Amino acid sequence: MSEYGLVIDGKKVPTEKWLEVKNPATGEVVGECPVATKAQLDEAVTAAARAFRSWSRVPDEERVQAVQHIAGVIEANAGELATLLTREQGKPLKGMGSEFELGGCIAWTSATAALQLPVKVLDDSPRTRVELHRKPVGVVGSITPWNWPLMIAIWHVIPAIRSGNTVVIKPSPYTPLSTLRLVELISEVLPAGVINAVAGKDELGQAMTEHPDIQKIVFTGSCATGRKVMGSAAATLKRLTLELGGNDAGIVLPDVDPAAVAESIVGGAFINNGQTCAALKRLYVHDSIYDEMCDALAAVATRIPMGDGMDEGNLQGPIQNKMQYDKICSMVEEALEMGGKALCGGAPSGGTGYFYPLTIIRDVSEGCRLVDEEQFGPALPVIRYFDIDDAIERANRCENGLGGSIWSRDLAKAAELAGRLECGTAWVNIHGDIRPDVPFGGVKQSGFGVEFAQEGLEEYTSVQIVNIARGEGL
Repeated sequence: MSEYGLVIDGKKVPTEKWLEVKNPATGEVVGECPVATKAQLDEAVTAAARAFRSWSRVPDEERVQAVQHIAGVIEANAGELATLLTREQGKPLKGMGSEFELGGCIAWTSATAALQLPVKVLDDSPRTRVELHRKPVGVVGSITPWNWPLMIAIWHVIPAIRSGNTVVIKPSPYTPLSTLRLVELISEVLPAGVINAVAGKDELGQAMTEHPDIQKIVFTGSCATGRKVMGSAAATLKRLTLELGGNDAGIVLPDVDPAAVAESIVGGAFINNGQTCAALKRLYVHDSIYDEMCDALAAVATRIPMGDGMDEGNLQGPIQNKMQYDKICSMVEEALEMGGKALCGGAPSGGTGYFYPLTIIRDVSEGCRLVDEEQFGPALPVIRYFDIDDAIERANRCENGLGGSIWSRDLAKAAELAGRLECGTAWVNIHGDIRPDVPFGGVKQSGFGVEFAQEGLEEYTSVQIVNIARGEGL
């Protein structure tokens, strides 16, 4: 079994305490997660603060080259990282699984390397030149979840490094090993202290959000934890980027051919076994095609093989942890008790591992948890509607606002309706299409700030105005 350590100031650091990390498909121990002490967190922050003094002054082209080098290192080690990711997270190697996630890591890193932060000239008159400069903020604290641990680590870390900041990252205790290994590899091509990794339970994350020498926190996770992050960061007035939960609604208009869109809808709902913030989590279907749509969705879902992710024939894996598994079980059970009908799935698979079959539940509506709350797992409620204005109102009634989608042959009408959805991203005839060149973020209780593209890079900077008087006689 490989040994994993913290990464502090360019060195692999052991700890006195460890947590077992288990494969959710088999229950086997994958490795031991080092548990950082508060003193070790302080060491990591100190190293990052020290490195910031020089890294923030490195010529921009050198930082571009460093990020490009990181992309090459990830690509060279993608096989090792993908296997480790599958073993600790459960997602399959193939399909939209671990190899796909590593491909995304490479693509996002390469795209971020190409972004620039040019000086913006606000006034260039004979008397005055006024420039707007984007400057790095300092030490960035990154707290990542267990569903896409490597991809989201890259989303946090790479723009921070690219813009001249330094980083301390804390992965989820459910999936820490692949992130620790990734940071170990990245640290080999960067100056000591530019990137550091600590690991541990939730209290370590709180210590990061309270730490006086961390200037910004980037957090991806649940709304409840996001509120705690915001509260504990308030005393030091940290900058925050919060990408929180979503309960994304899709609305299918009556002009849609159910057989033509069923595969895309199932893909949008069950990517990563539904354990994705921007997955489609509620589907509103017009009464005139409701029965046909339900049958088409079930037909697609039942064809998708599920099992141990190390078997390359499987395209879905287990739910990652028991807490989430129990939540799915209880939410589906309640929906069925309230009159919902399972067209496929609807009960635990049994046997070893946290496997729950892809589940389509019809004849449910608002008032049950499977509709009102984010399930974050492989169960999709299909809700009947009669009037499009009512469907839009019901979709917007949710406190979340991450993503949403409209499905229709009439693209102009669909785009108009998409604009009425209260969410950060509204898709038409697709759901969950996230790209490195397009900003992504939520509204309402789904957080604030954006990631990706130019706007996402600017989140890691502060604005400095340089105002130059050109008067004579000075």
